[in-house]
This record gives sequence, structure tokens and C-alpha cells, in this order.
Amino acid sequence: MAALSFGIFQYIGPNGTVGSAWQHPEDTSAEFTTLSHWTALAEKFDAAGLDFLFLADSYGFPALDGELLGAAVREGRGVPQGDPMPLVSALAAVTRRLGFIVTTSTTVEAPAANARRFATLDHFTDGRVGWNIVTGSSGATAAALMGKELISHDLRYDMADDYVDVNLTLWEGSWEDDALVRDKEAGVYADPEKVHLVHHDGPYFRTDGILNLPPSPQRTPLLVQAGASGRGRQFAGRNAEAVFVGGGEPATVARNVAGIRESAVAEGRPADSIRILVGALFITAPTSEEAWAKHAQMLELSTPEGAAAIYAGNTGVDLLALDPDRPIAQTSTEMGQSNLERYLGKDGKPAPLVRDILENFRRTGINGSVFVGSPEEVADQIEAFAAETGVDGYLVQPHLTPGTYDDLIELLLPVLRERGLAAPLAAPDAPPTTLRERLFPEGGPHLPATHRGHGFRAGR
Repeated sequence: MAALSFGIFQYIGPNGTVGSAWQHPEDTSAEFTTLSHWTALAEKFDAAGLDFLFLADSYGFPALDGELLGAAVREGRGVPQGDPMPLVSALAAVTRRLGFIVTTSTTVEAPAANARRFATLDHFTDGRVGWNIVTGSSGATAAALMGKELISHDLRYDMADDYVDVNLTLWEGSWEDDALVRDKEAGVYADPEKVHLVHHDGPYFRTDGILNLPPSPQRTPLLVQAGASGRGRQFAGRNAEAVFVGGGEPATVARNVAGIRESAVAEGRPADSIRILVGALFITAPTSEEAWAKHAQMLELSTPEGAAAIYAGNTGVDLLALDPDRPIAQTSTEMGQSNLERYLGKDGKPAPLVRDILENFRRTGINGSVFVGSPEEVADQIEAFAAETGVDGYLVQPHLTPGTYDDLIELLLPVLRERGLAAPLAAPDAPPTTLRERLFPEGGPHLPATHRGHGFRAGR
């Protein structure tokens, strides 16, 4: 098996992804409003040779029928949550190789503003930035906060296709590769013949102008997406270079992986043009017994009420209001479809009961897989899950901050590297690469010719 990719998943808020970890005496996640908290983590991840830090985000919050869910506020789950974008420049300044994948929504602000912000970050990070494209997480509350109506699930993706096209038009079409001259003697900063006004008049968005800064190291940031619905997979096949999928049953994950690769092929791209990573939480310790004790401690901090609040905020479904001895009757939602589909009966298997759904969500969180054991046992689980599902790597979920990461780096990564499951540490004098080259080392810093965005390039 080829080396897997390993990224770190974080919100700008307290807690991990299972339970209310901020209560633990060794957890520092409640310090998320201090810059030093984040720079220390970034330095740790960079030194360990991890591939990237994935910063999730949403303007939404856990609520139902317009009412804030008290359990979310009380336990610090989904409330509070900060904006990751201002953080990236500071983290880039204290790291050399670590990539940064930042979430922004296609339903909140004008696409040209998004394009300029990411192009600026791509410059400031030396090409180490990616865009996690979301159409609306916790969509109902985010829409209400912005004074808008909730847009239907599939229509959000139709709009997102057009939104991405505006960004690609600006990133790729405004400046030719050699437009920037900076000839002081001749007094020429840029060649005006090679800087172009771009025009896009799509079904939902329009732009006329230029990206008002020269091409960044990647031009287009690495394009990332998360979403396992049918329309989400179609969007990924058209746009994404990396996709984040939820964990859970290996057979379900394998179907999602196969569907994403089929979507890429349907768009005329190679099946392996998308790097697919699965969300998972690794609980490890020097011995299996110690690891399971940590797991038990984690579950002590995870209440059914807190789990139900997160589930409701993501899907719009209140598990606590349903008959615990029946399956979920609802089969679709205009909010987070993936975590609803996760618990529907498939392939002839009966759907789980509501009480079992709630308990599973309490134990595994929004992203679905928890591996527990000694470093060797967790490495076995990592290898077996990847082989069974076809994923290319893992988006590592937090429990305790920084304890979960320290265990990953000090105990688990050496075993993974010994087995060839994680890439070796780069030599100190090796030049850093862009994030795109880090995930696709056989390629270059720019969109490959097989990606439709390559066709937007000026001066081709």
C-alpha cells in the first residue's frame, strides 16, 4: 500500500468531535481565542511532517425551529465558533511545509471577494493553501443569520458550480504567466497586453473585471469538497481535487469512494485525480488497556443531549423528539444530507433504530470512525480500513488538545512510517512544495490539464 495522507481537522472553537473535551483538565481547546494556542499546534504539526491543517467553518449553529439548542451552548458544542481565515497568515509565518485547507461557503459572499482572499493567502503561504468548498453547513441558521431564505440542497450545488466557475475565471484568466515584469529600469511593473479583463455571465453569478493581484504560486488553491450525497459526488467529480468523506461502516465508505471516482471519470478526469480522505479519531496509548481507558474517559464527556444537538444542527432532525424504537422516517433534508443517509437502511439491511443512531453518534461523532488500541493495533485498523474502502488518507479528528495529537505524533506516526503507511519526514534542506504538489507529487503547482479549470488559463 502506498503512503497515506494525514491531515488534522479543527474548528476554531473548543472541544474535539466527540463529547465536551474542554472539561478535561489536560485539554487546552478552550484557549482557541488566543493566537499562541494555534501557532503552537501548527508548529507541532509542521515538525511532525503532517500534510495539512483542515479548518472547518460554518456561520450556522445548532438550532431547531428558530430556537437555539441549550445543550450546544452549555457544552460548548457548535457554539462558539470563530472564522479561520484570519488565522492562516500567522500559522504560515511559523511553519515551512504544513498546508492549510480553509472552509468558505458559496452562499455567503460574492465569489470575486472569495477569489481575491484565497489568491492573497496563496501568496502569503507560498502556495500552501486549499479551499474547502461548502454550500452551507448548518444551512438553516446560517441563512437566517444572513437574512436569507434556506436554498434547497441540490440548488445550492447548482449555484456552487457557477460560483466556482467565477473563481476559476479570475484565478486562471486574469494574468498570463509572464505578465508580471517588475523592470525598474524600464519602469514596467506588468505588461498590460498580458493582463486581461474577464467576463462571466452564468445562471447565478456575474463578474466583469480582473483578479487585482498577480498569479499566486498555485494560481488556483487546491480545491477540496466534502459531501456524500449524489449531487455532492457529482459536484466533486466536476471540481474537487481532494474530497473529505465521513467514516463509519467500511462498506458504506467504499461505496462513497467508488461513487466519487465514477463522478470524476464521468467528467472526463482520471479516477485517481481526486485524493479521498476519511474522517477518523485515533485513540492510542502505549498499551491497549490504556487506550481503552482513554476511550472510556472520552465517552464520559459525551452526553446524548450534546450529540443530539450537533446532529440536529447538521441535519435538521431532532433525534430526541422521535420514537426511540423506530428508524428515522425522514429520508431527505435541505441541510446536511450525508449524516442523514448514514443511518438509512441500504443493501437489504434494516435501518437502525433512533436510539441506536443517537448512541452511535454519541460515541463516534459527526465523522463516524474511532480507532482504539496500542499504536500497532491502531496502525492495523488504519491499514485495513484503507484497504477495504480505497481511501487515500485520513483527516484526523481531535479528542483532547493537544494530547490526542501528541499520541499521534509520538506513538502512532513512527509505526505508520515503519510500515510505509505514512511518508517519511522530509530532509531539513529539502525545499518545501505547494499543497497541490504535496498531495500529488507527480504533478506541478497548478491545476493539471485533466481538470476543467485548466481551460480557463489566460494565454494558453
